[in-house]
Amino acid sequence: MGAAVREVFEQTDEVAVERGLRPLGPWLLGQQPPSGRELAQAATGTAQLALFGASVAVHHALCASYGVPSAIVGVSFGEIAALTAAKALTIPDGARIAHDLAVVLASCPGGLSLLGCSEQSARRLLEGAGAPDTVVAVVNDDQSVVVAGPVQALARIEKVAGDEGVSAVRLRLPFSSHHPALTDQSEVFARSVRAYPLAQARVPVYSAVAGRRYRPDDDLPQRLADCLVRPAGVPTVLHQAALHRPDVFFEAGTGDALARSARRILATSPAAPPVHAPLAELNFPW
Repeated sequence: MGAAVREVFEQTDEVAVERGLRPLGPWLLGQQPPSGRELAQAATGTAQLALFGASVAVHHALCASYGVPSAIVGVSFGEIAALTAAKALTIPDGARIAHDLAVVLASCPGGLSLLGCSEQSARRLLEGAGAPDTVVAVVNDDQSVVVAGPVQALARIEKVAGDEGVSAVRLRLPFSSHHPALTDQSEVFARSVRAYPLAQARVPVYSAVAGRRYRPDDDLPQRLADCLVRPAGVPTVLHQAALHRPDVFFEAGTGDALARSARRILATSPAAPPVHAPLAELNFPW
């Protein structure tokens, strides 16, 4: 794992310095690594570069231990790392795109709230709260969705959810996403992505926003920009990826939220493979 982290962050840190940010590798791997709060409070793009680098590093380490995956699933911001893992993007260009998105997100008003309910229940809560400008942004599974919209509307939704016994947590992100009102920001981001060369993915990549596998004729800059204006649905693409009959699913991120969703989604599938979140498992066998 250590070799993969050093290799990835050597390239990511070149981009960090290029964009006026501090090198992340020494900071993340030092004796006092930053907390999530410290990363969030750092200069714009710091947290996104850290998350991108961590995801790609986990992918490289998993490939070294378990071989090349049969498919990759990208969810929201993770689609940049997914395309990088599939070699449609180089690591430096993936890092640049991650930073470009961070800059665009800084101009996206509103916020995001996590609700502990199904998509159908979430839509009822939005209606009950009188929040027409708020939308279901991400469906993680049948017990977890993210809604996006104006901060005041989110506060009303969280109040209604609490009254109905539904957990509601405001995500500590100072922006909205997956909202149709962000068309201008989406167009800006698409233009920025067009500045980088994109190759055909060497591994099938499934997009939670597109709801399917990326095709060779896809306009990838536009597909990535769709993450700003279109919802993401994890169950659909996870079932599609499961058709590759993998022996195991891995979450190549810093937590285990997607792994928990994957376990719920695949629980009813015949011969469902095990799901692991390596960075959240103390004794994960690298």
